Amino acid sequence: MAENYTDPSGNTAQFRAFVDSPESAPAAAETPSRLPLFAGIGVAAVVVVAVILWLALG
Repeated sequence: MAENYTDPSGNTAQFRAFVDSPESAPAAAETPSRLPLFAGIGVAAVVVVAVILWLALG
């Protein structure tokens, strides 16, 4: 480690400056994919409709 390294957890002001630094911006910009959520909702809707039809016609 460099001699002039300061631990960002040293105090609150240093930690906030570390968190708000531009280096951490690209990591925060990534958002997880919502495709699995939409696929799960679609599958659940198909199952609910199938159960309703099965009960209504059965």
